[in-house]
Amino acid sequence: MWVRHRSPAGRWVLLVTVLGSGLVVLDATVVNVALPAIGQDFGVSLTSLQWIVNAYTLTLAGLLLLGGALGDRYGRRRLFVVGIAWFAGASLICGIAPSAPALIVARALQGIGAALLTPGSLAIIETTFHPEDRSAAIGAWSGLGGVMTAIGPVVGGYLTTVISWRLIFFINLPLAVVAAWAALRHLPESREADAAGRLDYLGAALAALGLGGVVFAVTAGPVDGWATPPVLATGIGGIIALVSFVVVERSRHHPLVPLEMFRARQFTAANAVTFVIYGALGGALFLLPIQLQRVVGLSPLESGSALIPMTVAMLLLSSFAGRLAQRAGPRRPMTVGAFVAAIGLALLVRVVPGGGYWLTVFPGVVVFGLGLSITVAPLTATVLAAAGPERAGIAAAVNNDVARAAGLVAVATLPLVAGITGGGDLDPHVLSAGFRTAMWMAAALAAAGGALSYFTIRDDAVGAGTSATAAPDPAHHLSCPLDAPPLLGLQRRR
Repeated sequence: MWVRHRSPAGRWVLLVTVLGSGLVVLDATVVNVALPAIGQDFGVSLTSLQWIVNAYTLTLAGLLLLGGALGDRYGRRRLFVVGIAWFAGASLICGIAPSAPALIVARALQGIGAALLTPGSLAIIETTFHPEDRSAAIGAWSGLGGVMTAIGPVVGGYLTTVISWRLIFFINLPLAVVAAWAALRHLPESREADAAGRLDYLGAALAALGLGGVVFAVTAGPVDGWATPPVLATGIGGIIALVSFVVVERSRHHPLVPLEMFRARQFTAANAVTFVIYGALGGALFLLPIQLQRVVGLSPLESGSALIPMTVAMLLLSSFAGRLAQRAGPRRPMTVGAFVAAIGLALLVRVVPGGGYWLTVFPGVVVFGLGLSITVAPLTATVLAAAGPERAGIAAAVNNDVARAAGLVAVATLPLVAGITGGGDLDPHVLSAGFRTAMWMAAALAAAGGALSYFTIRDDAVGAGTSATAAPDPAHHLSCPLDAPPLLGLQRRR
């Protein structure tokens, strides 16, 4: 039975899904702010800091597809709760890690828990809310998730400055307890009705090995050398695994990822836009806290607080953007939003010592947040609508995987291309020059995402809630996905 957006049951569903997925968002933003302190504590270089970020994203990206498929098959609420418990246990290990290598391993374990709970968050919204309310629910999910993003840098900065960076992981424990309790009490269980056959574990293994190998090579290649045996072996092995994954999925009766989803132009196009936009986002948010602390001279608390305007903009505008996209179509908000985000990133080039927060940081952060607010809800909803509610879990997993992979590639390559390399990679002068180059590149990526949206996204997307390759289901004919508004054109003709 559907729930409505403004009903008590609907509010509980939103609260629980935001709290669960917010753990993942909170942890990412908190860690970014604490990176300089972690680096000083362990005496490590930028490369190790990259791995503290990428180890988490690597396992998350590698196992998202499996997490989405497990939720569709065995119960989305069940996997959501299991993921929260796993994430909490790994957070405890992160908090007591005695060295950088130990922290990197613990972060990889965190990523596994995140891979189990993240697809379920979106899939639960897609399969629970009334079709007419899904775009608004996705917008509210995006905006409320922004609250966690806003809280993360401030809380993380405060804890890192006043006490220790280790507490940024311990704060996950009470939040996880509340999220698990609320999920068991207030979330309905749902699963794919016609799930049959054995789960595609071979496909899951090939996807994880392929993504892991390629990302490891991209991250380690600039430091160790592209011709070194480990980099060559993992890079080539990853490519072979990804090619094998496609071959295996095409031959399976019950594949991990039904490749026919990609025959829907809207689904493929929206994921391509996701990769470009989230590449710009991941690279910028990795380097900005480091620039603010190492070059501008802000404390972790001050640098974390500097990002609040961005998340406030998302909180206030995301739900509105979702409703607007449902009425007018996703193409225009995705196009305009990406170009606005590009302008915000370009403004961050002016972040230099002595520039002042209100004249340099604030304008860029506000404009960037405005652009993301306009873009994110329509983008996510479009992806899910194009796949249909019967594949909500795997579609959310694919879209999240694309976003995480984009962040991985950006964090691994943007500093290299921008010239932040070598033994002086944390030297303020090298950082400052490289940061400006990196922001111009991130702005160009965001603008490219806007152009891609304009030329590839349609307002008359896949019928509400039905996939391009499946017959329409009368029960879902109004369906509206979660991350990017797809069904707008359909709603307009009613």
